[in-house]
Amino acid sequence: MHTAAVVGTGLIGTSIALALSARGVTTHLLDRDPDRVRIAVARGAGTPGPPPEPVDIAVIAVPPWRTARALAEHQRAGLARVYTDVASVKALPHAECLALGCDTTTLVGGHPLAGRERSGPLAARADLFQDHHWVLTPTPDTTEAALNRALELVSLCGAVPALLEPPDHDRAVALVSHLPHLMATLTAGRLREGEEYAVRLAGRGMRDATRVASGDAALWADILAANATALAPLLTELRADLAAAAEALSQLSTAATDPAATAEALADLTALLQRGVEGRARITPPYNDPASRPHTMLSVALGDHDRPLSRLLDDVDEARLELDDVDLAGLAPHRPDRRGAGSAADSVGLKVAPGVARPLTEALRDRGWAVR
Repeated sequence: MHTAAVVGTGLIGTSIALALSARGVTTHLLDRDPDRVRIAVARGAGTPGPPPEPVDIAVIAVPPWRTARALAEHQRAGLARVYTDVASVKALPHAECLALGCDTTTLVGGHPLAGRERSGPLAARADLFQDHHWVLTPTPDTTEAALNRALELVSLCGAVPALLEPPDHDRAVALVSHLPHLMATLTAGRLREGEEYAVRLAGRGMRDATRVASGDAALWADILAANATALAPLLTELRADLAAAAEALSQLSTAATDPAATAEALADLTALLQRGVEGRARITPPYNDPASRPHTMLSVALGDHDRPLSRLLDDVDEARLELDDVDLAGLAPHRPDRRGAGSAADSVGLKVAPGVARPLTEALRDRGWAVR
């Protein structure tokens, strides 16, 4: 890929342009708002205005409701040989493209699953997509050459491609993106009516849970409306869960004199919370998350030390090296408190990053531990 055009210089479009320009791709920037183009250009995202001849790929980075019309306009003008978009819904824009007579053989629907709570070209970053999924939704009409060009775009931006059918994509993002955004926004909306002293107590948990609520309200209304078919059933199911939680809490607040009702309500509430624990466990760690990286397990014999586990962990702290986990399965079962004098049979496993294994082994051996 040598040349590209980005139509729409918001957060996503400018971030794509920054990533491509950093990889040596000559990138042309187009937007109805000339000030946004000027800011993107000043940030090094590319060259303002249309290219003198068709580019290798054009990225349509406008809201979902404008995607089809923008594609039709730029295909008529011969902007590029291949086109993709970044709309966060796929089925509706694709249907609109067909209705407008767009050439779908050169079109690969796309959606990079990355963003920030801020918008506009000033918030753009060249590494915004690094190690994030980027869904592509080719159809039977899409040529192999067009798909390969879109895959090259994803690679140049440092993202991880995933191929889905448009309806499958829309159901997926309704669950993992649109529903969480709506819930974060509704939760943040409760803060408007909160007492000032209560809002002042908001900590990291509330900030994390409502971070995305700072997004552009009009843009997100458009996104949610465009994916209403996939999102509405999820809200119906969630409404049932909220009603069950409200009923359980209502019972717990009034059933103090009825132990059986209290126990049943507490069991119902616990079951709802446990479903959340199990659902959260299904999320795959990001590609750059330490939890997804290889680890080394060190086996340390506790021997005859007094309070061996406590001493071992103190020695690790003194070495200023970080543990990712401790496996206690090697401790003798006859001593449930694990704190008395050790025996030759006792050992623990220390899970560490590969780069930590050697210095930690040496530090512990210097302190008299047998490490394998």
